[in-house]
Amino acid sequence: RQFSVSGDDVNNNKKTINLVSALARCTLIRSVVELWGAGPTIDDCVQSIQSGNALKIHQEGKHLGSDAIKYEDRNWKITVHTLGSTYTREEHNDMRSKFSFLDFPGRVQMKDPDDEYLFIREVELDAQGGAVYPRHSGVNREIIPENDARPPLACYFGRVLGNSSLGRNWRGSNRIEKYSLKKRAYLGPTSMDAELSLIMTNLAQIQRGSFAFDPFVGTGSILLTAALRGAYAFGTDIDLRVLRGKSQNENIVSNFKQYGLPPPELVRSDNAIYHRHFRNHLPLFDAIVTDPPYGIRAGARKSGPRKDGDVRPILDEHRYDHVAQTRPYAVSDVMADLLNVAASTLKMGGRLVYVIPSMLDFDEADDLPRHACLRLVSVCYQPLQTELGRRTVTMEKIKDYDEKKRSFYSENTWANGAESAEKVANIRDRLLDIAKKKPGYEEKAAIRKQKRKATKEAKKKAKREAAAERVDGTIKYHNVTQQQSC
Repeated sequence: RQFSVSGDDVNNNKKTINLVSALARCTLIRSVVELWGAGPTIDDCVQSIQSGNALKIHQEGKHLGSDAIKYEDRNWKITVHTLGSTYTREEHNDMRSKFSFLDFPGRVQMKDPDDEYLFIREVELDAQGGAVYPRHSGVNREIIPENDARPPLACYFGRVLGNSSLGRNWRGSNRIEKYSLKKRAYLGPTSMDAELSLIMTNLAQIQRGSFAFDPFVGTGSILLTAALRGAYAFGTDIDLRVLRGKSQNENIVSNFKQYGLPPPELVRSDNAIYHRHFRNHLPLFDAIVTDPPYGIRAGARKSGPRKDGDVRPILDEHRYDHVAQTRPYAVSDVMADLLNVAASTLKMGGRLVYVIPSMLDFDEADDLPRHACLRLVSVCYQPLQTELGRRTVTMEKIKDYDEKKRSFYSENTWANGAESAEKVANIRDRLLDIAKKKPGYEEKAAIRKQKRKATKEAKKKAKREAAAERVDGTIKYHNVTQQQSC
């Protein structure tokens, strides 16, 4: 494919990719390199560059656009990556000196240069990412001569595209770390980490002006990254306490203020009866991105009395602070309702992106929930434990929703019915059953119980001491006041 760094979307009727925009959105890409030369050794790599025309093209600068700094004024640096091996700074400089023939006219600048060139020396790696033939011994870190003499698999040299000076800064300037959960004012036990939520909003193709919806908003982690991409954020949750937050300075809106983002629209709502809360006669959302509750950290709940028939009217004076009763919400119904809401409220071509946990017996072909109005776009699997992983699922609306078929849609959500639904339900219990079968479980469980008890006692002690200090401070204040009045 042809890449456009200048920002043009069309070039001579050829499909182009705006590289800066693409890299600014893609969270997992660490770098893209314009390959200038390659070979089995560093000398072969040098010859490859000399026989090519990459340097000449870069000197002309047409690919950089009319607003780019001229070639003779561009500062630069050469970075050396010796994958799987450790070399000294002097050895790195010796490798750099091999490319002195390039004779870049600008000055060297090691931080945020206009042009970064990358030399990669690749060796054979094992499954853990270490060298199969390590250069140094494990104990004394002495060089192993026979391994050091082995030639590399290949050597590469090229120009890094879309670096931080061009706007690609998710990795280069630790932008992801800026939005880390550790730095947010308001968190909960199920807050989605920044990296995964950025991936999900990218899969949903959220862009500036998109209308994004999270029906299980929780502490708003996904909505925050949707807002980072320029979307109008709307979220609902059945738990009013989560929506209101812990205090004036610890709530969903305070997280948005922390990063200078416009506040989201938040509504206390039950996704199980979405059609009773909102008008759904017209598609509304460009994207629905969510992490539904599956009962691993927090169980799913829906509106209704805990006991059938136990419905009591709420007095007017209690309505503002009233927390409505909820009852368990089966995972099979959670997914059926989610897909129904997405099919009825997404615009045509709009996307639903959600996370679904799964164990080893999960079969994507048969066990993923489905809907007649939604097309499966992609499934990305991330292993979390030996037995547990999670899948990020992307679906796209391809057909208009027929309200008369609501029951039909719900009944056909799971290909194998209850058997498929059961594979994503009760995962916590299933993991616990597996853990109990492992040797030493009882001893480890007892140790964890003691630690939890000690932590609980320490918190109680700290709370009592803080209360005693407040009382002591109040008594001292009154004594001083009385002495002054006398």
